[in-house]
Amino acid sequence: MGSFGSGLGLGFAIWVQAGIGFAACAPDGLDLRGPGGQQHFTVEVADEAAERSQGLMFREKMATSAGMLFVYEQPVHAKFWMKNTLIPLDMIFVDAAGRVTRVHPNAVPHDETPIDGGEGVSFVLEINGGLAQRMGIVEGAEMRHPAIAQTGAVWPCNGE
Repeated sequence: MGSFGSGLGLGFAIWVQAGIGFAACAPDGLDLRGPGGQQHFTVEVADEAAERSQGLMFREKMATSAGMLFVYEQPVHAKFWMKNTLIPLDMIFVDAAGRVTRVHPNAVPHDETPIDGGEGVSFVLEINGGLAQRMGIVEGAEMRHPAIAQTGAVWPCNGE
């Protein structure tokens, strides 16, 4: 138990010294960069099947700087729908390296039509509808988050 406390103190010291670089890759934070500039979102992570199934269903609102990040263990052919979802959403599909492969704008609440994110999807970021266009988030943009394998990431957590 004593060694755990020591490690925690050391981890805290490293975190303080790392400053914004570490904070940018906290599990509840996500960064995107591309032609529209750089954006930061506070995210809930859905990395288990039950969490991914529930998603943002039944939410009446979401803060502008918030979102949900769906994390898959292996790349998938991602298809989403809006059943029981009350707010319009932009869906940002991302490959294993953190590159945005597709952006689906303004998914319509309650619509059960499948939204096809394509093959090779490892992450899906859902944000408020219309934000991707307003912020210039497009295909080819880069995402930074600790769930992305850092060795193959296009924008690793320790990158500027």
